[in-house]
Amino acid sequence: MSAVDGPDIVAPDGGKMRDLLRVSPGAVDPRTVDPRSTPGLPAAAGGSRARKAWAREQVELLGAELGEQQEMLFATAKAAGEPDAPASAPTTGGAELAPGRPGRVLLVLQAMDCGGKDGTVKRVAGAMNPLGLHIRSFGPPTEEELRHDFLWRIRRALPPPGYVGVFNRSHYEDVLVARVAELVPEATWRARYDEINAFEHELVDAGVTLVKVMLHISREEQGERLLERLTDPRKHWKYNPSDLDSRARWDDYQAAYAEALQRCGTESAPWFVVPADRKWYRDWAVAHLLRETFAGLHLGYPAAGFDVERERDRLRADDEGVKVNGG
Repeated sequence: MSAVDGPDIVAPDGGKMRDLLRVSPGAVDPRTVDPRSTPGLPAAAGGSRARKAWAREQVELLGAELGEQQEMLFATAKAAGEPDAPASAPTTGGAELAPGRPGRVLLVLQAMDCGGKDGTVKRVAGAMNPLGLHIRSFGPPTEEELRHDFLWRIRRALPPPGYVGVFNRSHYEDVLVARVAELVPEATWRARYDEINAFEHELVDAGVTLVKVMLHISREEQGERLLERLTDPRKHWKYNPSDLDSRARWDDYQAAYAEALQRCGTESAPWFVVPADRKWYRDWAVAHLLRETFAGLHLGYPAAGFDVERERDRLRADDEGVKVNGG
């Protein structure tokens, strides 16, 4: 690093974040993970007062790199003749799964209320080009969605080839909320683990790279964030009285998360648990997870599908013609 070049991206300590935060096979209990811990945080982050500013600077640098990787992904799909799909429009045919189509990346964010899903989208995904992003949030299913199986609305929301998709909540709501709130019989939500695994296997076979992240906060931190929403009038819109109902079932939700992590963490679609009490660490960790994911895709800009030199000659000739004609 030099004063001219500016700061560099600093790699995590102890290995890749995909290894440090990956859920190991076997029984998993989120309560064994300290929500205030900072796995991989390098010594370069400095002391407690300096780490927040350092992390924000690093996330900005990581965002620039993620933006370039995203552009390569998009350019590859464009060169392959994939149709444009506005990131703001519902996806139908553009998201159909078929092996051999250009790849796409899907970041799945799950968390308890106030876990930081919106903040992660804003600070990490927000660094990318919105034209190549496909962000979807999932609330309670609509009447139309309830007339279909639980994966119907998820399939419709998949990012088209060449896009980076972000799910703010996801199909896992149907083994979390549906389980704890007893919205369906136990036999129904238990059968969904295998359905989810089959669905995600289908996604991976079709070229979708999944990054499944549980943003793990403590009950104490959630309480502070809820109180902040009740105290600051500018944040009242973020508060929902039902949040306290879910908070009262905290242990039940932790057990539901534990089983989802255990049953649906596969080799091709693993889970990552990100300690999220410290917002600055959360953003830094997720940005590195995406950076390492992109690195594994070995992306590059596609070769031109035309004769570059011929097009240069045509452009020069056109410019010369304008000059001769007094343009």
